[in-house]
Amino acid sequence: MTVLWDSSSVQPRTEVVVPGDTLPRVFWNAVARRADKVWLREKELGLWREWTWAQTGRAVREVAMGLASLGFAAGHTASILSNTVVEWVIADLAVLSAGGVSNGIYPTDSPSQVQYLCEDSATSILFVEDEEQLDKALAVRSALPKLRWIVVFDMEGLQRFEDPMVISLARLRELGAAHDLAHPGLFDERLASRKAGDLAILIYTSGTTGRPKGAMHSHHSVLYVVHGYNTLIAQDERDERMCFLPLCHVAERLGGEYFAMYTGSVLNFVENPDTVPENVREIAPSVFTAVPRVWEKFYSAVMIALSEASTAQKLVYQWAIGVGGEVVDLVLAGKPVPAALKARFMLARWLALDNVRKLIGIHRARFLVTGAAPIAPDLIRWYLSLGVPMLEVWGQTESGGASTGMPAGRIKPGSIGPACGYNEVKVDPGTGELLIRGPNVFMGYLNQPEKTAETIDAEGWLHTGDVGTVDDEGFFRITDRMKDIIITAGGKNITPSELENELKFSPYITDAVVIGDKLPYLTVLIMIDQENVEKFAQDHDVPFSNYASLTRAREVQELIQREIDKVNAKFARVEQIKAFRLIETQLSAEDEELTPTMKLKRRFVQQKYAPLIESMYGKSAVAA
Repeated sequence: MTVLWDSSSVQPRTEVVVPGDTLPRVFWNAVARRADKVWLREKELGLWREWTWAQTGRAVREVAMGLASLGFAAGHTASILSNTVVEWVIADLAVLSAGGVSNGIYPTDSPSQVQYLCEDSATSILFVEDEEQLDKALAVRSALPKLRWIVVFDMEGLQRFEDPMVISLARLRELGAAHDLAHPGLFDERLASRKAGDLAILIYTSGTTGRPKGAMHSHHSVLYVVHGYNTLIAQDERDERMCFLPLCHVAERLGGEYFAMYTGSVLNFVENPDTVPENVREIAPSVFTAVPRVWEKFYSAVMIALSEASTAQKLVYQWAIGVGGEVVDLVLAGKPVPAALKARFMLARWLALDNVRKLIGIHRARFLVTGAAPIAPDLIRWYLSLGVPMLEVWGQTESGGASTGMPAGRIKPGSIGPACGYNEVKVDPGTGELLIRGPNVFMGYLNQPEKTAETIDAEGWLHTGDVGTVDDEGFFRITDRMKDIIITAGGKNITPSELENELKFSPYITDAVVIGDKLPYLTVLIMIDQENVEKFAQDHDVPFSNYASLTRAREVQELIQREIDKVNAKFARVEQIKAFRLIETQLSAEDEELTPTMKLKRRFVQQKYAPLIESMYGKSAVAA
């Protein structure tokens, strides 16, 4: 496989990298070992600022002791309401070092959601990023009698603000340093107060089918997963990571922050979610984990850039990506690659493919990881054709993240790989549901024992809600969510995610929800890619005044129809999409239609846009 990538660069490590049976013990052992090495990097005013392990440790200790000075006791819960910034990590590790339980809240959550999460978790101290997030906390604090303090990371715009319940992070550090001097031995007492089996973190599910549920993970389960990740795709202190997904999501919390804490890989924080494309080119990570939405955006950016290229450049790219595809076909089939094809591929890389990798920012990547949502197999093949292995993983919050993972030496696009060696995965013979069992499985849902009992059976199997299959080599494949499978009025079972993934492969389509359960044919609601469709409109002199008028333009409607026609050609007639509508509202992470990982919520969308769906069928058909 060295023609495409060196799979020896993705070798598992089974030895313990840093000892410790709780998260803070691992962190402080890592600080002692790596003191002067850089761990965190953030961009401020155009310049990258570095945090060594020792500097991070000093900040964590001061915040932890500051919490103690405010009356925060071992076993108490603190929540963090912030975007992905360095202070998030410092606050998180400080809460754990103080013997507390750490919980994250999405910065896009509404005040009512913040209230519910703080109330359900019994939060006594709330960290907020800035004035915007502080406003949410202040709006609901009267309904939170257990909330005692609000700590603000960034005081910009709040210099003259005074409130007896609000304190800046800088001031908290000052209090902590003084408290540490006045109470020798207290910090070590706090570290010793937590045991491996104690609750460490809460990760709330997105709540697409009701109130969010707080998944409880112990120190042991988190560290078990982190150790396991290194046996799947090992990392070390030479690796550069990018930290940009929400830290209250299991992917960035365990696969980013805690995995980097354990392995020593450098975490580079993006400036904000909108600067990811620019920052990734600056950072050029050696390991890059992202959700399919990000990989789709990168692909779309390349396609749009290609549309502006000269005829000669287009021809060279088409030849080069074709050569890459030939190599991928042979490698995935386990067949040898002829010397002549190897030579052509090296030329293809030199002429075009390496430039594409640099345009994205993956030219130094040893491998790419995709997870948290289904991804189109053709998109994986495209990245493989560039010469970079893309490894799909599958799991969920309740399993601590990845429970299956694609081995670099045996990639199967369309599959989620075999079970990770640290847990069991099987297909329920009766329902086809994928089940997970192992020490990585969570402790249960906070305050919801009945939901826990529904999710973990008497034999310890976690019921994931995903339907799938397994082949004779042990590679699993997700077909869909159990609740999302469509059965048409004609009795045909349809897997909507397959169609949706193909549609999202288009540079003009950001997301799609296929409709058709108990209905005579399939239809789809589509969210367009604003940037790419606007460019199409400008290039083709299509008039529009705003986002809604853009979606209504005849030429845009025809553009999306052509994209749907391409997808329909890959499916049987009964599986083809007969009608579509474009969502006319420009959605962002703040909108209820989207999950924190920017996926459309199927059931919510179907309810909210019921009239739009009816227009594709007629009320009588939908009612029937």
